Amino acid sequence: MEGLAGLLPFVAMFAVMWFLLIRPAQKRQKATKQMQNDLKRGDKVITIGGIHGTIDAVDEASVFLKVSDSTTLQFDRQAVGRVVDSKAGL
Repeated sequence: MEGLAGLLPFVAMFAVMWFLLIRPAQKRQKATKQMQNDLKRGDKVITIGGIHGTIDAVDEASVFLKVSDSTTLQFDRQAVGRVVDSKAGL
């Protein structure tokens, strides 16, 4: 029984680490993946590199961002950091 009592602080520390660090990180990762899967034409986005643009086209693994009237750049979906404005219906 004493051995089990000595193990209790380690179990408690693991539980605290799980709820304070691991679980929130997993939730953020899941939300980011969902956002990247939901990208559609017309969304205004910012890449993880800081490039602002509007999605012109989307395929399986990449998005095409229109960054100016004459410039369209291709990025991996994972390079999109966040959606600034979503235009539904385009």
